Amino acid sequence: MTEMPDRFEVSSAEHFKALGHPLRHRLLFALGQEAATISQLATALGTAKGNVAHHLGVLRDAGMVRLAGTRQVRGGTEQYYERAARMFDFVGEGARANAAVSLQAVGAELATADAEPLIVLRNIRLTRQQAAELSDQLEQIADGLTDAGPGESRYGVVVSVYRPRQT
Repeated sequence: MTEMPDRFEVSSAEHFKALGHPLRHRLLFALGQEAATISQLATALGTAKGNVAHHLGVLRDAGMVRLAGTRQVRGGTEQYYERAARMFDFVGEGARANAAVSLQAVGAELATADAEPLIVLRNIRLTRQQAAELSDQLEQIADGLTDAGPGESRYGVVVSVYRPRQT
């Protein structure tokens, strides 16, 4: 398997179009830090291998996943796919529109979670400076997390500070 870069900037229309379906986000979640086959991904996500293959192809064409290697098996050759990077940075005009699709993917993950998730949703009045400081702190925490490695459970972490429409 090849060395995975730390960051991938999601900024082009092609990237955001590729992420226009929640299953594609879930595929990126499932790939996490290690490569997997179409069969492994289909089992992990509870969907058909053909569905996974199609959506992986879209992500691969956009440069967001890549072929990590192959392995000979009894019935042929298994292909292993991996993310193009450990972290994806969403920037530009498509980032806001993509947030809703990302949250749909998280919602699908929550619906099948093994344990009760921690969800804290709070609306509070903050100054712009306080909101910026909170965003920076949360981003540092999320970026500072390190993968525990194969054999450990996979967890999802969602961090957001947003300003709802003001009335």
